[in-house]
Amino acid sequence: MSFDETYFSSHAYQHVSFARFSQYWWANRFYAILARRYGRRGRLLEIGSGLGHLVGLLEGTFQTFAADINPWALVRSKDAAAGTSHALASAEELPYRDGIFEVVIIKHVVEHLAHPERAIAELGRLLVPGGTLILSAPNLASVARPWKKEKWIGYQDPTHIALKEPDEWLELLRGGGFCPRRIFSDGLWDAPYLPVVPKVIQKLAFGLPGGMQAVTGIVFVPLRWGETMVVIAQKESTKKSTE
Repeated sequence: MSFDETYFSSHAYQHVSFARFSQYWWANRFYAILARRYGRRGRLLEIGSGLGHLVGLLEGTFQTFAADINPWALVRSKDAAAGTSHALASAEELPYRDGIFEVVIIKHVVEHLAHPERAIAELGRLLVPGGTLILSAPNLASVARPWKKEKWIGYQDPTHIALKEPDEWLELLRGGGFCPRRIFSDGLWDAPYLPVVPKVIQKLAFGLPGGMQAVTGIVFVPLRWGETMVVIAQKESTKKSTE
């Protein structure tokens, strides 16, 4: 599948509402809270910026940059992020000089890459020492994965070609010069999980912790209790990286 306009009508997005106060809107707001809370002010890059809704929320707080491999999405993203500098680029080869960013967000991108280790090396190259990385990917440690088996959300997108266990991602990050600070999840939002019980009840019951986390901005959902692994990591100094 090509990353173009058709991708945004695929399984990954066909039931997604981009409206204000939708699940998608709350998720972007939550990541914006994380960036403001954990990131130093300065330049911020979102890799895989899609339609620009997240990076657009961060304009004014940071000097914002966006990179995506999807030319159609980049054109559309200028509506939501008019004050952001946009670049057509792969996460594995980014057109920025070394040590230019204080914050990098790469949300649900690494699982799409043939060589995610190259992308992580790029992240380490671009961030200043002490800079903040916010990374997310499908969570193979999720309690929901054995429940849903082949119907688990992480398996539904055919472009997910680099699904890894959390420990594998963390090993790659440490190898790239990062120190993980917070590791958590976003909750169970892909109901139904159980037979017989009505889907609307399951959405409320299973989705409540993740929903509360998104609304309040307080990180508390354990890794196993969600569909996504979220990592907040810090770029180590050159001295630490070589010790």
